[in-house]
Amino acid sequence: ARGAAAELLEPGRHGSTFGGSPLACRAGLAVLDALEREDLCANAAARGAALLQRLRAELDGKPGVIEVRGRGLMLGIELAAPAPDLPRRALEEHRLLLNVTRERVVRLLPPLVISADEADELCARLLAALADILE
Repeated sequence: ARGAAAELLEPGRHGSTFGGSPLACRAGLAVLDALEREDLCANAAARGAALLQRLRAELDGKPGVIEVRGRGLMLGIELAAPAPDLPRRALEEHRLLLNVTRERVVRLLPPLVISADEADELCARLLAALADILE
């Protein structure tokens, strides 16, 4: 380490079990190869834009929804009220895994490999889960 980090980290105070190992490095290179080969960054941009557009079309102006926002496949729906039971209910009733952060922000992080059909299914399940709490 250099600079301020060098002042904080002394030899033996920071380590990693697998950091820098040949296996970990190979796994990292395989991920980078897949990102390029499958053009996953472009897929994330396209699927994210489509999801954001659909969610905004369905939720903008709906009582209980403050904002729908996103960038790529990082999507958030800010609710007007806390929704502590939403993750459990979404999983049990709609088989949808999501998270609520800051008590009121539904956070979605679908995989980079999501297909158009899977994105449509995600929207359908999410809108059903939200309908349960926004009514």
